[in-house]
Amino acid sequence: MTALDHDDSPVYLKLRATIAAAILRGEYRAGDQLPSVRALAAEHGANPLTVAKAYQTFQDEDYVEVRRGVGMFILPGAVERLRVAERERFLTGYWPRVRDHIALLGLSVEELLDRELA
Repeated sequence: MTALDHDDSPVYLKLRATIAAAILRGEYRAGDQLPSVRALAAEHGANPLTVAKAYQTFQDEDYVEVRRGVGMFILPGAVERLRVAERERFLTGYWPRVRDHIALLGLSVEELLDRELA
């Protein structure tokens, strides 16, 4: 068993990752409104308070602005800043575990690239 076998992150961080991925894929751009807390909670079968906590992380990091009574909107430049932050999060948080798992399995760069190209 390795660190990659289980993702024990809190639900709000999993939701945050899902939302961040949607933003980075271009599903939401600067100026776009994010789904309401209730809508996202229903879509993911999550508690609205958990979704609100995930959204709060984006507000705390200045990726979104809240327009009271209207909703939450992606700020200009947020996508680029989020991409930089997520790259750093990947390189410092996930990549070391992935690299260690690759080494544990004895995989070579060639095997990984061949699998990617297939």
